[in-house]
Amino acid sequence: MVNALEVPADALIRRLADKLRGEYGQVVRPPHWAYFAKTGVYKEKPPGVEGWWYVRAASIMRKLYKTGKPVGVETFRVIYGGRERRGFSPPHFRRGSGSIARRILQQLEEAGLVSKVPGAGRVLSPKGRSLLDTTAREVMEELSRVKPELSKYI
Repeated sequence: MVNALEVPADALIRRLADKLRGEYGQVVRPPHWAYFAKTGVYKEKPPGVEGWWYVRAASIMRKLYKTGKPVGVETFRVIYGGRERRGFSPPHFRRGSGSIARRILQQLEEAGLVSKVPGAGRVLSPKGRSLLDTTAREVMEELSRVKPELSKYI
């Protein structure tokens, strides 16, 4: 049985983002301000990729799967943070946007993919874990068509 950690992360996140856009598109969708907002204070411009909200939501789901314990918004701010370039001054680490992480977690919770643990953060629900596992299986089946030696892991 293949799980979400045994397939390439980029392929899994891409496929999961497509599923979130299609099946859960009524609940998980970017707010009106998402196309103008930067993802952190260290960024100069907002993301230029269309559908970045779904990619971030898929990435957050994979991070929740990977940790296996409750994760809060502040932890996601650190995970999605980056280096702020300050001209001639040395660069410093800055945390990412908390509003984006919070909104995505709230939407995933409304869709039933994430559940809240009071005082600790959020954890992946059984429905979310099942979605990630089935998506990982689909990705592995696709990879096994390209490389037949991977078919033993399905």
